[in-house]
Amino acid sequence: MSPPMPGQKFSLPGVKHVIAVASGKGGVGKSTVAANLAVALHMHGQRIGLMDADIYGPSVPMMFGLGLVDQTRTPFPIERQGLKLMSMGFLVDPNQAVIWRGPKVAQAVGSFLVQIPWGDLDFLIIDLPPGTGDAQLTLSQQAPLTGAIVVTTPQDVSLIDARKGVRMFQEVRVPVLGVVENMSYFVGDDGKRYEIFRSGGGKKLAAEAGVSLLGELPIDPRVAECGDAGEPIVSKYPDSVVAKAYVALAQSVLNEMKKRPTTDALPEVEL
Repeated sequence: MSPPMPGQKFSLPGVKHVIAVASGKGGVGKSTVAANLAVALHMHGQRIGLMDADIYGPSVPMMFGLGLVDQTRTPFPIERQGLKLMSMGFLVDPNQAVIWRGPKVAQAVGSFLVQIPWGDLDFLIIDLPPGTGDAQLTLSQQAPLTGAIVVTTPQDVSLIDARKGVRMFQEVRVPVLGVVENMSYFVGDDGKRYEIFRSGGGKKLAAEAGVSLLGELPIDPRVAECGDAGEPIVSKYPDSVVAKAYVALAQSVLNEMKKRPTTDALPEVEL
């Protein structure tokens, strides 16, 4: 199947819901949120695909302990930890820069969606690059997005750009399912909660946009450790505070989907 022409919508047979995870800027942990949310949804009994739409700086391969893939031996999408994965990082050496103009980026994103045999999925999670550029517009205008999740951190400097992400989806009529506040707090050895980067930013943005605050995710040094080691913290340290926060986030997403009139019934799963 060829990628759609500009302005043309396409469908993904077998995929029930397509969720974009976005942020208005880099550095807020959006890719980490997308990867761990995908794992947490799988823990809730959902069939999950994770597509890395960041053509210039793909993160999914490292987060799942993968690299270049020989397509003649390993067909796409790559399966790891119960998820189906696709990323430009499977095609290009990590030391090689992808120097493409916008139209080619948009074409690659479209190809990942329609030329990869995703099969039957409950959710295809799409990790968008930061900002509001070609990849975001291609997906918003052409892909069958069920909705978008916007990731921010608590401080105002992050909210400035996160607002732009919310407005972009609103302008192209993609429902914003809610806001996730990453790096929301730190739990010390004394068991107390410390708000290192202030607090309330995610709640403020959600209220402004009239959407749900889906979750507040704590800071844990092991998040970076797990990302570098190729195993998301939700699967490596399932009993940690941050892993439990992701499991709760996944349940919030499932609950939000149940409010949508066109959403298929999603099962309750006790973990």
